Amino acid sequence: MKLTFWGAARTVTGSMHHLAVSGRRYLLDCGMYQGRRKEARERNAHFPFAPATIDAVLVSHAHIDHTGNLPTLVKGGFTGPIYATPATVDLSKSMLADSAHIQEKDALFVAKRLSRRRKLGQADDLEVIEPLYSVEDAERTLGLFKEVTEHQVTEVGPGLTYTAYDAGHMLGSTALAMELQENGHRVRLAFSGDVGRPNLPIIRDPETMPPVDYLIMESTYGDRLHKDMGSAKDKLADAINRVSERGGKIIAPAFAVGRTQQLVLLLHELMLEHRIPGIPIFVDSPLAVNVTEAFRKHTELFDAETQAFVDNGHDPFGFKLLHYVREVSESKALNDLRGPALILSASGMAEAGRILHHLRNNIEDPRNMVLITGFQAENTLGRKIVDKQPEVAIFGEPVRLRAEVVKLNELSGHADQNELLMWMKPMVKTLKKVFLVHGEPQQAEALAKMIRTFYDLEVEIPQRGQSFDL
Repeated sequence: MKLTFWGAARTVTGSMHHLAVSGRRYLLDCGMYQGRRKEARERNAHFPFAPATIDAVLVSHAHIDHTGNLPTLVKGGFTGPIYATPATVDLSKSMLADSAHIQEKDALFVAKRLSRRRKLGQADDLEVIEPLYSVEDAERTLGLFKEVTEHQVTEVGPGLTYTAYDAGHMLGSTALAMELQENGHRVRLAFSGDVGRPNLPIIRDPETMPPVDYLIMESTYGDRLHKDMGSAKDKLADAINRVSERGGKIIAPAFAVGRTQQLVLLLHELMLEHRIPGIPIFVDSPLAVNVTEAFRKHTELFDAETQAFVDNGHDPFGFKLLHYVREVSESKALNDLRGPALILSASGMAEAGRILHHLRNNIEDPRNMVLITGFQAENTLGRKIVDKQPEVAIFGEPVRLRAEVVKLNELSGHADQNELLMWMKPMVKTLKKVFLVHGEPQQAEALAKMIRTFYDLEVEIPQRGQSFDL
């Protein structure tokens, strides 16, 4: 039995771990790597193994950094089953098609701009880009999904069964507990996916995991403690009131899955409580519109507070001043908005899609605000904005960052250091080794130190391509 780390190794994106057992080869997640464009393109387009040799994929949850490269795998020859919860399957139907569509549109946009500038004789350093995969590749991928409900023991292949537990990170997110057998040798392996936090809006808290021998665990916020969840609402209200008073617009890059729905629910509550002015709020993302329908479909996964909201006759994701934008023409019309407004748009790290157009048109105005609502990976546009670089490139062209930048970290869907330590505690007695992934080196090292100190366990922070025998 061998475990090899190919994605989210000493970085946060591109989750992908290779498991070999009883002559079969499996992947835990197959996420899209996000970062420097050239490096991201190389990593996503070329797998370090032949896709056709993979027998099955186990998916922890639907976020693109965990599922986004599945169509590339299929395009390369993978034909096996992809196991995921029903909610993850429903979300992936929209997300993977949207990912392909955005790639095609962005490639066309850059090609047109390049052609126009060359005709004018202008110098440029833009490169023609090709989509990683097409909408047709995404559709073929969706046909391979197999739904597995939580707590259902599923046989994936000879020597591998697994059970999914609620990870409390987003709708349908899971941590996986696997039973591996090879030549009479039995090993229990857990994969955390992304661990959520207690009391997150909408979704249920993370579940307790069973005893295991080895643990693959995320470390996104392994070096810090989050602020109290309640302060997020106050901070959001303060930001909206401040920008409204000066007549500006708030541009919020927000993950279409999870974060957008959480923000919409908080905004709905603030409106009902009369704590913010009645400004128009736009969710400019066809994906977010489709995803919200998936949320409405899976109310069985809501926490008690959100269920009570529904039981009282309220739609958590709909109110009078909220507008969902599907059509391109409607999205473009937002450029002509005058007066206060809030625009939520994907992608969450501002790497692709309509958010790029909104940022390009608004971040040079000091009346406006960029509201960062989630983790921003190294080298992404969102990270450069968080770092308040005076000038950033959008579609290859430099623009000045003059808008106010506000971070709303309180809504993070990732457990902090203490929450990760508490989540893993029930497994500590039987653990032989912990592998920390999905974290930048500083965060992973800090968490590793705490695990060694409190639990006296062996901890590895794997390099990309590093293998371990189990």
